[in-house]
Amino acid sequence: MENKYSRREFLRRAGIVGASTCGFLLAGDELLDILEEAKAARQPTLSIASKGSPEHLVKKAIDGLGGIRKFVKKGSKVLIKPNLAWIRTPETAANTNPQVLAGIIKLCKAAGASSITVFDHSCDNGPAAFKASGAAKVASDLGVQLISGHSRSLYKKINIPKGKILKSDECAKLILDADCFINVPIAKVHGGAGITASLKNMMGTNWNRQAWHQNGLDQCIADYSTAVKPDLIILDAVRILLTRGPKGPGETKDVGQVIASTDPVAIDAYAATLLGKEPSSIGHITAAAAHGLGQINLKKVTIKKV
Repeated sequence: MENKYSRREFLRRAGIVGASTCGFLLAGDELLDILEEAKAARQPTLSIASKGSPEHLVKKAIDGLGGIRKFVKKGSKVLIKPNLAWIRTPETAANTNPQVLAGIIKLCKAAGASSITVFDHSCDNGPAAFKASGAAKVASDLGVQLISGHSRSLYKKINIPKGKILKSDECAKLILDADCFINVPIAKVHGGAGITASLKNMMGTNWNRQAWHQNGLDQCIADYSTAVKPDLIILDAVRILLTRGPKGPGETKDVGQVIASTDPVAIDAYAATLLGKEPSSIGHITAAAAHGLGQINLKKVTIKKV
């Protein structure tokens, strides 16, 4: 008679055998717990917060990863990179929600950051985009620096040894000098790259964006991310842009989520699903996965709904 065990039953029996072999007592359920913990430790995590104000969602999402102090130590220099590319109001979902930005700044302050700087190399005029997006008011109200990356003197050459196309580039010095770099994209469609989320948002940290467009955008996005990596990613999916991205105005959808992760591929794969796209259909996500920058298969990601 053929014996067929469920996976859990198999592991339970294996635990009993293992305990006997090793000469100590380890219950099957204890072994299962250990194995599940080990599996969770290997897998990237998406902490998905919903139901609440944007600021509340930011805190819930980061708490799902262990809390802000896991990333921002007392005395840290923090650099926050939202998407403030366009002269658009928050209602259009073309830029990072200003309340999401405010929530992150307040948490960094509470964690004891010595300095907090918000930076973006906007596509439109920087100060005008900052004002329209609401970021300028947030920065002013909370007393943090908001810097536009429209001067080449703000950048420093970096080598990209793992790049297939990009072998070097110019990255914002503020990011290279920061103790903690927090990437804060908004989820939206993009006419050239399919979507823009964490990986694509990194374009606003380099000097010559046009070179990426001319030399293979998807691969350049992935190559750059092998050299410049955020410590924490907060994806704004409070309201997302479904059409006419990246600038809009277009059709929007109120998703009401903020997602935290340290895996740029996993969080972008999730963003793609919110935008109605298959992650494997987005060239820069597959290129980043091929570089080993993260997990594109969401079935292999730990999803924590908080």
